[in-house]
Amino acid sequence: MRHIVISIVVLLLAFCATAGERTVSYVVDGQPYDGYYVASKKDAPLVLLVHDWDGLTDYEGRRAAMLAELGYAVFAADLFGAGVRPETIEEKQRLTGALYADREKMRRRLYGALDAAEELGADTDNVVAIGYCFGGTCVLELARSGVSMKGFVTFHGGLGTPEDQDYEKTDGEILVLHGTADQAVSMEEFAALANELEEAGVTHEMITYSGAPHAFTVFGSERYREDADRKSWERFTRFLEDVLD
Repeated sequence: MRHIVISIVVLLLAFCATAGERTVSYVVDGQPYDGYYVASKKDAPLVLLVHDWDGLTDYEGRRAAMLAELGYAVFAADLFGAGVRPETIEEKQRLTGALYADREKMRRRLYGALDAAEELGADTDNVVAIGYCFGGTCVLELARSGVSMKGFVTFHGGLGTPEDQDYEKTDGEILVLHGTADQAVSMEEFAALANELEEAGVTHEMITYSGAPHAFTVFGSERYREDADRKSWERFTRFLEDVLD
């Protein structure tokens, strides 16, 4: 991968040989992070998964398992740090706010997760990045950074572009899956992103789901919408089939 060189130390803390499941400790900018890796077979196409503002939880583990069953390798990144799993809204706002305010730091942590996956033998030349909510915002940050990937997918993520950024360097297709009833990210922002991507010549597809609020894919929550979750997952998995080798 051609990007900023970041010191990575990968320690395999747990390993299940049959499923290829590993909890992974790695280091970015001198700080430890705990990611998660699963692969059902060698040389599987890679999905880099970025968590929402809750941090890396069982939700990402469940999504990773679903993808592994389909034949993909998945590296679930940790953007907050080892042992940092916020419980209050204030903590979540503080942690995400710090990365929104320092986009270079956000990018280094994303690159660090990708490097950690590469250290594990994952195929980082055949990769799609996906993210949920805050993670979707991070995935679009990756897209604007110019890192070469087959695709970038955001589920109910933030869609705004910082004033000093654009999509001119984007190297990969973009898929946006959004709820029309999302009160956190408006349809005006959705339309603005569509115009930006079209102007930059980025291949993209953007879909909205009627009645779906913010975080419509979160199992068991009040915001969960089964129909929108099912349809967005089906479109996402077709996207993976289309763009990955």
